[in-house]
Amino acid sequence: MSVYFLDSSAVVKRYVTETGTPWVKSIVNPRSGNHIHLARITGAEVVSALSRRMHGGSITAAAGAVAVAEFRNHFASEYVTVDITPSLIESAMNLAETYALRGYDAVQLAAALEVSTDSIALGMGSPTLISADSDLNAAATAEGLAIKDPNTHP
Repeated sequence: MSVYFLDSSAVVKRYVTETGTPWVKSIVNPRSGNHIHLARITGAEVVSALSRRMHGGSITAAAGAVAVAEFRNHFASEYVTVDITPSLIESAMNLAETYALRGYDAVQLAAALEVSTDSIALGMGSPTLISADSDLNAAATAEGLAIKDPNTHP
């Protein structure tokens, strides 16, 4: 059993076939016993990404509808979500300023760091951040988080 924090770029791979999909699916499979954490904002980001793919034609409307429905179900039942609190936003602002991150990437990193603090306190060890975003990964590494890029797992 391991603790993982996934950003939106990683979560989408569970619902749309692309580089890294089998690897991500193995990590989030409930039978793996892994603890999967997401920032609550990931809900809107993933539904947006899937809807944009439907409207852009890279996935069919039917496949997109199934993907969104599956994600919504998993979001409600399988993922541990990190609430977006005033203190998390303050941390995200500091991270954005330090690393010149995009806004939601800073929120993702702040949430991952919060999970890390909580997981370590509970004796579960630090989570691994799963993200395909190189800027986010660089900042996470600088902050002491272990990272894995799903795009390196074909």
